[in-house]
Amino acid sequence: MWKTACTAFALLICLTGQAEAHFGMIIPSTSTVMEKKDASLTLDVSFSHPMEMQGMDMQRPKALTVTVDGKTEDLASSLKPVSIIGHQAWRAGYSIKRPGVYQFAMEPAPYFEPAEDCFIIHYTKTVVAAFGEEEGWDVPLGLKTEIVPLTRPFANYSGNVFQGRVLLDGKPVPGAVVEVEYYNRDAAYAVPNAYFTTQVIKADEEGVFTYSVPWAGWWGFAALNTAEEKMDHQGSPKDVELGAVIWMDFTAPLKK
Repeated sequence: MWKTACTAFALLICLTGQAEAHFGMIIPSTSTVMEKKDASLTLDVSFSHPMEMQGMDMQRPKALTVTVDGKTEDLASSLKPVSIIGHQAWRAGYSIKRPGVYQFAMEPAPYFEPAEDCFIIHYTKTVVAAFGEEEGWDVPLGLKTEIVPLTRPFANYSGNVFQGRVLLDGKPVPGAVVEVEYYNRDAAYAVPNAYFTTQVIKADEEGVFTYSVPWAGWWGFAALNTAEEKMDHQGSPKDVELGAVIWMDFTAPLKK
């Protein structure tokens, strides 16, 4: 079993309302580019409880990349410190110059969570499509763990079903636990009680999960596993939660 104590404990406290789910985040200024005026992207990189709008301080990410047409570019040097949800976060800029499907990925520095007594590393990605191109959105990036979309991860309406496959070391994860949260940055929604903050689903034996997005906005999907190796914290070995995270924008249809 890939999932061990750290992930199980995190799920338990989430379901009992004692803590919100953690999410690595990459939120671009737009998920689709059709005009040159939108081609200069801003990428906000942070770590938070997005539905509750509670941020955590984030150290400088270990890696930030963009992959298009099989070529990967290092964007880490463009990261600048900013405040997001009142906490340390990062921002990068990227200019799209030609048609393509651009996969942005971030590897954070390990974050120790005392409440869960483990480290958290969320390998996070998002996809931006530009100037009519839409090939290559389902190509894995080869991250330690990732969600490979089976539904096109851009230009989706609210109410659409999203499917993804959870990979760890390039292999599907049977029964992976996937947490889902809305980025509630305009405080437009309130939950009836703590159970509703994080939606929780499980993948099938092929690592595939399905979720129907109820309303428009940015939604994050985080598949949780535990690393085989532990990390040292003040002289004690601690579990490491590995999160595969993908963020997507779901849009309400335009009315005439």
